[in-house]
Amino acid sequence: MEMEALMNLNGAGDCRSTCNPPPAPYRGGIKTFMEIDKTTYTDLSLFSHEEEFSIFHKLNFTRTRGGQDQLLELFERPFSDLRSISETQSILSLILQQEAEWPLSISNGTIMVMEKFYSTAIDEIPMASHLAAALQYKLFHGPDYSMIRYSIGHFADFVRGMMKITELFDKEGCPALLSGLLAKTRQLLDHEIVGSLARKEASVKLTPTQVIYYGRYILTHFKSSALSLIGIYNKLDAWYSMAMATRKYNLSFPLFLDRDEPYMKVRSLYHLLLPKPVSYDVLLDPETNFLFLTGANMAGKSTFIRAVGAAVFLAHLGMGVPAGEMRLSLFDGILSNINVMDNISKGESYFFNEVQRIRDTLIKISGKSKWLVLIDELFKGTNVQDAMKCSSTVIKGLIRIRNSLFILSTHLYEIGEELKAYPNISFKYFETSIKGDQLEFSYQLKDGISNDRIGYLILKREKVVEMLEKL
Repeated sequence: MEMEALMNLNGAGDCRSTCNPPPAPYRGGIKTFMEIDKTTYTDLSLFSHEEEFSIFHKLNFTRTRGGQDQLLELFERPFSDLRSISETQSILSLILQQEAEWPLSISNGTIMVMEKFYSTAIDEIPMASHLAAALQYKLFHGPDYSMIRYSIGHFADFVRGMMKITELFDKEGCPALLSGLLAKTRQLLDHEIVGSLARKEASVKLTPTQVIYYGRYILTHFKSSALSLIGIYNKLDAWYSMAMATRKYNLSFPLFLDRDEPYMKVRSLYHLLLPKPVSYDVLLDPETNFLFLTGANMAGKSTFIRAVGAAVFLAHLGMGVPAGEMRLSLFDGILSNINVMDNISKGESYFFNEVQRIRDTLIKISGKSKWLVLIDELFKGTNVQDAMKCSSTVIKGLIRIRNSLFILSTHLYEIGEELKAYPNISFKYFETSIKGDQLEFSYQLKDGISNDRIGYLILKREKVVEMLEKL
């Protein structure tokens, strides 16, 4: 079940054209950002055209399109500084505490009506707001009058919702990032006419005079404030989505350790996209910063690697992770080598692209930055003897880099014996048991090196051997 559910996780993964690598981290300001390239986004299934195989879509609980775009921007720029991560965790915790009071009057439809109101060429609204002028406008400009009246109701709902949010979170100890947005919101809402509109009962129908009065003010004096408030709500909506995802899937906030060495300890880690996941415990630290992972195909190696990568990524967004408990250091970037493809148009072989990916990885991680490097089935594009030699050479080089953490899976079990001489490598495997002609996968992570060889058994079980014998 686990393998079948993840079969499509390695599909191409752009949800839109903006899913490109974010800008390189900058160190001069408050915020710094984790580096993660397009290949890694795809390998970890962070984005995908098929929503059921995308972590972004699974965690998207935004109520507006603008909020979704803001959430996407957060996904494209995971933090790499403790302050930003801590502030985001605090904001999400506050939202979770006030979830029942979150205003539902602001919807995507509300935002669309407001934006359309400002983008529509409305006939000039009379400055005089007495009854005669209002009735005349209603009579001779009926469609525009109807649009104004309809839009005012949505403006009122929006303003009430924003006022409610400022009341909910304007408290002592509010994180600076949220506090700043709330202060800006109060400033933008500081219009007496807008306040009087918000105080009117939503069920009370406005008179023609009131429609002209509020409509003209909103159109001519409130546009800049309204559009700025929509931008603020988009940010709030993205945080709301992250908070709701944390509650929906019972995610736990990780604890970041302010240390120079790379570190990760996770209890009961699981893959977020699996309907019935199996959990793992993981420990990688400066003493054992390289995990050598073996096991048969379909045993769970790729799922495990993706689970680790996705959890570290989500942790750097400031949201909860799919684990019982997680402690980790900050990472400057994540690099994966899971779904390398050949390129027919360029005449590049699968093996050549594997080599290029390793080369690019070495260039990036050779500095002082802390990286999480995930490699699945290295050198699948060449013969076994060549793959063993190449893999052994790469691993013996990577283990010299002690400022990053590595997880490498392989079906080349033989190279494991010579690697036991290196103290910073830990050996784990996924066991496969055979009962009759049936394979059973426990998906449990065990200490040691696998010795399972089940390729021929699968060939026989699927009747391929029998078919060949009949040829």
